[in-house]
Amino acid sequence: MSEGLFGVHGAALEVRAQRLGMLGSNIANAATPGYKARDIDFAKALEARMGGTEADAAAESAVQYRVPVMPSLDGNTVEMSVEQTAFAENAVAYSATLGFLRGRIETVTRAIKGE
Repeated sequence: MSEGLFGVHGAALEVRAQRLGMLGSNIANAATPGYKARDIDFAKALEARMGGTEADAAAESAVQYRVPVMPSLDGNTVEMSVEQTAFAENAVAYSATLGFLRGRIETVTRAIKGE
């Protein structure tokens, strides 16, 4: 029922939340020697999720390692400017998706109340 009710937005919210977690992990490990920065290909993960794959499996199938512009000597591939930009962009998209869902829920609530 939720797929029909929320459409692609429910799945998109799940994938965006998982991506926020991964980007946050990259930022948290910026000083960890040998840490490899990862990201989720949103389009690929969303396609897998809409195809019926579980949320965690869809995200894992779309994980990519970042190739740094300037690799560090300790093997860490986190570039803070790249990670912060990706995190901010994803946070805005997450907020927009949440807004779509909120609007849909309000519409359904008004329909149930008969307004």
